Amino acid sequence: MAQQERAIRTRELILKAAGAVFAERGYDGATISDVYSRAGLTKGAFYFHFSSKEDLAEAILEVQVVPGTYPIVRRSLKLQELVDAGLVFGHRLMHDQMLQGSVSLSLERGAHQLDRRRPFLAWADHNLVGLTEASEQGELYQCVDLRATAELLVGAFSGVQMLSHVLSDRRDLTQRLSVLLTQLLPTITVPGVLARLDLTADRGERVVAEAEALAGAGALPGAGGRAVAPVEAPTGEAGPGGPPPGPGTAAPLGGAHARQCRSGCR
Repeated sequence: MAQQERAIRTRELILKAAGAVFAERGYDGATISDVYSRAGLTKGAFYFHFSSKEDLAEAILEVQVVPGTYPIVRRSLKLQELVDAGLVFGHRLMHDQMLQGSVSLSLERGAHQLDRRRPFLAWADHNLVGLTEASEQGELYQCVDLRATAELLVGAFSGVQMLSHVLSDRRDLTQRLSVLLTQLLPTITVPGVLARLDLTADRGERVVAEAEALAGAGALPGAGGRAVAPVEAPTGEAGPGGPPPGPGTAAPLGGAHARQCRSGCR
């Protein structure tokens, strides 16, 4: 067991070092020796875990493929869950070098041998699931094209994070994501639900803290801030710091009048 734990830690060291190297130098500019030297490991230790630079890069790309590994707490509003996933990802991207390297690889113009489609397709599929659940609960206008919106969110996020990276080294990323969501969601969300959403810039940080507290209390399995099994938020709460639903803000659960394409879907 100790040997297995040591192997897991070594692999994690390699991935963290690789994320930093890929973020700094790109795929073509990075070398295997850069990675194992940054990790403080030997060449043999590297090749025990990865067969090549391409193999390593594919593992780094995988870091952003599975949204379910991020600490997300279930909410009564499915659209809030989807917002939380994006803002948590943005919060992590500001601080996590492994994730920064993964995003850099997925947007790099070189490295044609890598399958860079996977992160984009995985997030589009994740968004589609969330939007479908939100639509089934009456949170969206009926005219919303769910697949197109799921892919639009991925493209918009990618553009915003690139702009933030160039202009501020991602220091303002969550603020820019908050602006994006504030401008985009009114076009697809019914008013009663929109008023209850927490789209603030520090939402991702607060969700991470909430999930870690739940994990520490044994209510949310996971380790190191990467929750693997989301749980329900306390009844009557929109989330950490979010407004509780009042009697006049209940989410519409159907009805042709409430979900007509009035201000949205034009």
